[in-house]
Amino acid sequence: MDSLKSIDELRAVASGLRKEGLNSQQIADELSLSQDTIAWLLAGSNQEEKPIDVRIGWRTIGVKPKRIAAIASIMADVVDEEIGAQKVDTIVGISINGISFAHEVASMTDSDVTIFRYVESHEGQGVLSNKYGKVSGKKIVIVDDVLSTGVTMSKTIESMRESGAEVVLCLVLVNKTLRNEILNVPLRGLIRAVDV
Repeated sequence: MDSLKSIDELRAVASGLRKEGLNSQQIADELSLSQDTIAWLLAGSNQEEKPIDVRIGWRTIGVKPKRIAAIASIMADVVDEEIGAQKVDTIVGISINGISFAHEVASMTDSDVTIFRYVESHEGQGVLSNKYGKVSGKKIVIVDDVLSTGVTMSKTIESMRESGAEVVLCLVLVNKTLRNEILNVPLRGLIRAVDV
């Protein structure tokens, strides 16, 4: 998506995505904004205080598989540095934007890969795809593109724990917070983008 120049343009795009059937979480993923910002945009009122947010665009990376692989090689190096690549059983990619990175990181760490996807009718709730690796009894790393508020990552950690996994690391391309852990799990971002 090209760079949008105004709040009105963002509001129009968010509304269009809602009409196409995307839920707030999916719209947030598509626009690389927090769910709070999407709720504010969809409310359509400028009277409420606008959430503080930073829009992250990484289309230049996403359009070329070799670029995804290059970024994933850095992610795999971080996994090795933090916990040792040999100690990871499964890489979990959060749908949709974490999938490509997770696939490549799993390949580079010789780990299984699985996908965590959201259930349409329940924002923040999700399921593991049954076509990929399992997490029960496994040491896992969760991978996503952008961490905004931490809600998505927190829900994913909780779901993985309920499935019997030991979550040893969360890894994102961009961390838009000052957090270095979520629910007692180390959090690493290749880039940190915060207000100053």
